Amino acid sequence: MKIVIAPDSFKESLGAPAVARAIEAGFRQVFADAEYLLIPVADGGEGTAETLVAATGGYLISTAVHDPLGKVIEASYGVDGKNKIAYIEMAAASGLELILRGQRNPLFTGSYGTGEMILDALRRGFRHLILGIGGSATNDGGAGMLQALGMGLFDANGTVIAPGGGCLGELAKIDTSGLVPELKECRIQVACDVNNPLTGERGASAVFGPQKGATPAMVEKLDRNLTHWADFIEREIQRDVRNVAGAGAAGGMGVALLAFLGAELQSGSDIVLQTVQLEQAMEGADLVITGEGRIDGQSIAGKTPIGVTRLANQKGIPVIAMAGCLGEGAELVLNHGVTALFPILPGLGSLEDTLVAAEENLRATARNIAATLNIRS
Repeated sequence: MKIVIAPDSFKESLGAPAVARAIEAGFRQVFADAEYLLIPVADGGEGTAETLVAATGGYLISTAVHDPLGKVIEASYGVDGKNKIAYIEMAAASGLELILRGQRNPLFTGSYGTGEMILDALRRGFRHLILGIGGSATNDGGAGMLQALGMGLFDANGTVIAPGGGCLGELAKIDTSGLVPELKECRIQVACDVNNPLTGERGASAVFGPQKGATPAMVEKLDRNLTHWADFIEREIQRDVRNVAGAGAAGGMGVALLAFLGAELQSGSDIVLQTVQLEQAMEGADLVITGEGRIDGQSIAGKTPIGVTRLANQKGIPVIAMAGCLGEGAELVLNHGVTALFPILPGLGSLEDTLVAAEENLRATARNIAATLNIRS
């Protein structure tokens, strides 16, 4: 029996490689002699750079950047030195995991650090960038990122607007003349893990704002501010991009990359799965196991489990998906080719205890799944 294990990370708990190893350990308790092929994957969020570096034999570069609240930290991005590609992960500089839960507030969190990582890669001579924008703590429409790259954003008094999605409503003038010229030489592929528009009931603020600490009142303000931002963008580039699929990714980072950097918005899982050559690895497989920390109705919009499932379905291979927890609409993945879906939590507990126990819960659930399959055989 050949089993391909291709999970994403379990956010704030385990990276994708550790998830894959835990699943294998559980299955080996029942199917000790099976052939296991572990291929950790990602969709543009946490772990994307690590996954792509491992697949291409690349290496990591560390640089000083500002985190979402303006604190100087060290962040790493990956590079493929042979092909001169930089793999930049927004979560490394502007990610939700970088902020304590009590400090999460998208009115104030900014994406400046992501721009600093891009700038560092440009200064090192990289002109092909693959930018993963999942896992962000921000809702600033990518404004901070653009400021780090030289764009001027000013209020009515000519003062530079402050960081965060809460200040976009004060924007009165854009000056693009200072954008670093190297950007014109770049190809930027954006690995999006969602396809949401910028504004509205499916937009960045309404759907993802609450995950980043936004109250209902904040969501309304953030959405108004992104609408204001979109109006400025439309006047600047003579094109309305607010409803482009992925424009609302990462708190609107997608729209900034599309409008001002000429980026290509693509499915993050597709970019990663092609790079790690998952389709080829599935040849001759009897079972594929995938998963991520949370599976819900949003998972069908481009998350890792669906990307993996799509490839497996093309080859007629059954797919088991495992999740730290199941949210509303999780059953929809069953309509998109997933054969069976399993949460790993054995019972109620605190969030902290749940995150710490993820590896053991994965291993135990994988063992029980394997035992169930063994009954059939």
